[in-house]
Formats: sequence, C-alpha cells, structure tokens
Amino acid sequence: MKQIYSKLLMVSLAILVAMTSFIAQPTNIQAQELELDAESAILVDADTGKVLYAKDPDIALPPASMTKIMTEYLVLEAIENGEITWETTTQISDYAYSISANPEFSGIGLTQDKPYTVKELYEAMAIFSDNGTTIALAELVSGSEGEFVKRMNQKAEEMGLPDFQFVNSTGLDNSSLGDNYPKGTDPNGTDMLSARSLALLAYNLINDYPHALDISSQIETEFEGYKVENLNWMLPHEATYLKQFYYEGIDGLKTGYTGLAGYTFTGTAERDGRRLITVVMRTDSKEARFEQTARLMDYGFSQFENKELFAAGYQLKDKETIPVAKGKEDQVAVSIGEEISLPIKKGDEELYKLEYNIDEDKLNEDGELVAPVKKGDKIGTAQLVFTGDNDYGYITNTTNLSVDLIADEAVEKSNWFMLALGAVGDFFSGIFSSVVDMVKGWFS
Repeated sequence: MKQIYSKLLMVSLAILVAMTSFIAQPTNIQAQELELDAESAILVDADTGKVLYAKDPDIALPPASMTKIMTEYLVLEAIENGEITWETTTQISDYAYSISANPEFSGIGLTQDKPYTVKELYEAMAIFSDNGTTIALAELVSGSEGEFVKRMNQKAEEMGLPDFQFVNSTGLDNSSLGDNYPKGTDPNGTDMLSARSLALLAYNLINDYPHALDISSQIETEFEGYKVENLNWMLPHEATYLKQFYYEGIDGLKTGYTGLAGYTFTGTAERDGRRLITVVMRTDSKEARFEQTARLMDYGFSQFENKELFAAGYQLKDKETIPVAKGKEDQVAVSIGEEISLPIKKGDEELYKLEYNIDEDKLNEDGELVAPVKKGDKIGTAQLVFTGDNDYGYITNTTNLSVDLIADEAVEKSNWFMLALGAVGDFFSGIFSSVVDMVKGWFS
C-alpha cells in the first residue's frame, strides 16, 4: 500500500512540475513558428519604420476597404490645408446614395437633400467602413471621385508606396459600381496594394495625423439616430462573442472584405510606449484576420525591445581620427552625432556594427580633410549594418539606418608662415628623397 501511495505521490509531483513549467513559460514565438494563415503579411515598428517580420509582403493584392486609409489621409490633409473643415457640410449625390442604399455593400443608409458634416461622414467611413460616405467625401474634396482617384495615386507616388493602383476611393471592385465607376479608370479595375505599401500608408497616416487613431479607436458612433459598432473586433467591445478578440493597446486601423480580396486587416497597437503596425491580406474569415493580427502583435511585443546600440559620441576603434592638411593640428577626432536606437530582437545586439562612409568631396587627393575644420562639421555618415539573418529592412526607402559622422573639435588653418615653412620642408624633403633614390640606383 505504501508503494502505491509513493508512486501516486511521485506521479502527482511530476504532473505539478510539468504544469508549473508550462504556466511559467513566457511567450516566445519565433519568426519561423508564426506560420500565418494569410497570403501576405507584414509587421512594422511605427516609430522607426523597421520591418520586424514579413511574409510575401510585395505581392500586389486587392486591399478592399483598407483603401479607405488613403481616403482618410487625403481628407485630413484637405482639412489641414484649409480646403475644408470638420464642420463643412455636403449633400449626398445620386451615386453615393445608390451605393449606400445597396444592401450588398457596407453601408449605414444615407438620406438625400440633407446636409452632412465632414465629421459625420469621416466617422462613418473610419468606424463602420461606410462606402457611400467615403464617396461623398471624395466628391467634396475633389469635385468627383475620378479627380479624387488622381489625387490618391499622386499621393501614393509622393509617399513612395512601392506597389499601388487606385481606381476608386472605397476599395470596391469597379465592376460593382456600374456606370458610376470613376472617370478615367478601368470599368473592370480594382484597387491593388501590397502589404508593404499598406503598412507604409498606415505609417504615414499615424505619424502625420495621429488624431486619426482617436476616431478609429471609437467602439461605436451614432449616425442617423442609430448606434453603429466599429468593425474592428480587437477593440474592447461589450458583446460577449467579440471579447475573445480583444487585444490590449489596439486603437486602429481598418478592416476590409470583398470576394476577390478575402478578409483583410491593417492593425496598430501601442504598449509601453512602443507602437506596431500590422497588415494581413487574404485570410479565410473575419475571425482569422484578427487572430493572425494578434499573432503578429504578440511576436513583435514579446520578441523585440528598443535598444540603444550606439550612443552619441561613439567612435569606431582605430578610426577615432581623420588626418587634416594645412591645419594647426594634423588630425581631428570624429564620432557619430546622435545615438542609434532601434527595436531589435532580444539577444541580437552583437549582430549590429557601424561602417563609416567619409564624404569624398571633403577630402584632398591624399585622403585628408583640409583646414579649417569646424566643430560639428559633417564629415560623412555612419551606417548601421546587421550581420545576422532575416534583415527585413525598413518600410521607407531606407536600406540601412545612418547618422551623421561629425568632427568633435575645431582645427584652425595654420598661418602663412607655418604653411610656407611646411612647403619648404616638403620641397627639401622631396629633393633629399630624390638624391637618396639616385644614390641607391648607382649601387643597385
């Protein structure tokens, strides 16, 4: 009997240890373990634009209503430029009304012959993804949706989006718009964006117009006397069946769905002063787009941390100085002008190094700076280089982060007498070298 009790006790302890080990195990999702159920995806640090993870991010796919992020940007830009205000009113065109009245499209239901403010229309677009209000805003800003589409493509070019094609303001397929498809676009066309382009678009919206997040984070809004809920299920909704999707820190940004696009989502969340941007494209369901976003967010927040890799004033070993010609000193100390901080994967600090790129225009033919040199003069750049695997780069056109390489002190130009003396010395030194070479030649 004692043996049985002893064995039971040992089994119980083993189970307890196993359970304790499981519970104590921290989140440790590796990039190769993500296996996202999305055709394309990307994870970006919103402050630096550093890409933390990517899965086929450069495939151009239909973004569906994520197109509206660009519409939001242009409306906010028009407000900033004084073209319209939040209180500017407009009425609903036959085209916008027809889209709003169609039950096949996301819509609240608009009323004609009634003035709507920009604020009302924008909130309906950003919170409930309403298509009719989106078209009304496009028409207000540019006179017609066709002209607004031109503006969308121009802005995409300015932002440097790598893959884009805008044919309307909503993300619907043009074929769904009938004869109302925007003038100058393909009647069978559809908006096309890559995950990288969408992340860069969201990056610009968040950084240029952070107020957009105050609206995209609203769980519900009132429109036409009705309460409508945000389609972003990761917000803290009251409905029990949505609580499973809640994600701490989420405050945006835009869902999307069409038959061609599948279920898509551009998300953003902030925790402990760090903001991430995610994009998932062509997931299989409403639930999947939020589940896959949560996986990306978990990976970003658990595996990366902001680190100061090199402090301002850092000097590369054996490259602390640069030679100076015609100066009171024959060299000058150089260092990086500002700190280099990045979100990096935990444990990867030693995989980063600096490489100097000296501005050749500042050097003479002997590779020297020419005095005078002022303290703080930019001598070149110091580029951050990652020596490990899976460097996804930056969402912007930046390949590698770089900072200014500057002179730490001033070097005054030597006076004329010292320069002349140096020239004489150089002259006689040259003659002496020639004589030595000649003598050597006699005995060789």
